Amino acid sequence: MSEDTTETPLETFTQDGTDDGGREAAEPGAPASDPSLPRGPHELELELLELRPALEAVLMVADQPLDHLTLAQAVGHPPAEVEAALGALAAEYDEQARGFELRNVGGGWRYFTRETFAPAVERFVLDGQQARLTQAALETLAVVAYRQPISRSRISAIRGVNVDGVVRTLVTRGLLEEAGTDSESGAFLYRTTSYFLERMGLASLAELPDIAPMLPEIEEMDDEVVSATAPADAAGPEDAIDDPQPEEQDGVPAPESDEVPHDQR
Repeated sequence: MSEDTTETPLETFTQDGTDDGGREAAEPGAPASDPSLPRGPHELELELLELRPALEAVLMVADQPLDHLTLAQAVGHPPAEVEAALGALAAEYDEQARGFELRNVGGGWRYFTRETFAPAVERFVLDGQQARLTQAALETLAVVAYRQPISRSRISAIRGVNVDGVVRTLVTRGLLEEAGTDSESGAFLYRTTSYFLERMGLASLAELPDIAPMLPEIEEMDDEVVSATAPADAAGPEDAIDDPQPEEQDGVPAPESDEVPHDQR
């Protein structure tokens, strides 16, 4: 009889996967005494975390509002406690007049910057994006808009100055972009971007005003000026310009040089 009584618990253990305490063979996702407590593969570690800091950490990296059930599963605490903690955090931020606030929007919780400090955020985000373009940048942008796709050397031929620096600035600001290479010279071509249309309030380039009388066609330009750009176009992707034109750095022209061009020596 004694052997039968000792074998029965062992047989029960192997069939049910549990011992007398129900702990050693329990699966990681087995419910605890409180059925509302979320479970996960790291539940033992999560249960040791303090509720409020854990919620703040998860909300800090969230890219969309999270409901209290999702947050409860993430931090390993009962949903009721999580919901109460979220309300307490929101009230605490409001009381301390923090630069951010915790809102319940769209069925979930998420951090937002406080409206009072919107001007500071706006200056940070828009810094450099809404800065006024220099006269040189505006002229270069106009040439590209009406003659695109066009290489830097041809822009220089129209404007009479080296525009490498200005073009780089316009590309950095997202107003210009590369549009392949010239089939004959291999020089980079540039065109305006969709952001340019957005900033100008245009639906398409077709809505650009007609300024043909003020901007001559390339074909009508003096043959010597066009031929002077040929070596630069043939230079390849770097669009090097071997001429005496002073280079403009973000709209500030360099002092004019008295050096005689190589092709005129």
